[in-house]
Amino acid sequence: MIVGIGNDLVDARRIESSIENFGEKFLNRIFTADEQARAQAHVKPVLSYAKRFAAKEAVAKALGTGISGFRFIDIEVFNNAAGKPEIILHRGALERMKALVKPDHNYHIHLSLSDEWPYASAYAVIEALPLP
Repeated sequence: MIVGIGNDLVDARRIESSIENFGEKFLNRIFTADEQARAQAHVKPVLSYAKRFAAKEAVAKALGTGISGFRFIDIEVFNNAAGKPEIILHRGALERMKALVKPDHNYHIHLSLSDEWPYASAYAVIEALPLP
């Protein structure tokens, strides 16, 4: 059962400007240490940051609250071994998910990311699955 859908479009130039103006303060408020390391290893770090920012916004919208009751770093974006983007929820975002999904269900977040300079987009679908 689909319990939430969210999408977001980010202008990477805004992320670039925030990094230039606020540096580590901005990065540490929005991105986990692992996300920062992955972005810095990317050919175009700002696009990696923009996609991850869009993903966090899309997931927050799918949770039904936007970024309310939790922080950006409570939603972590990574790529699995095949390169597919995945989400790990922490703290407040995980608590929101637990409130959204019935106790006898598990959840899966489907995530799609795309970019074409200067834009990055994300689409997230939260699916509740009955426990076996």
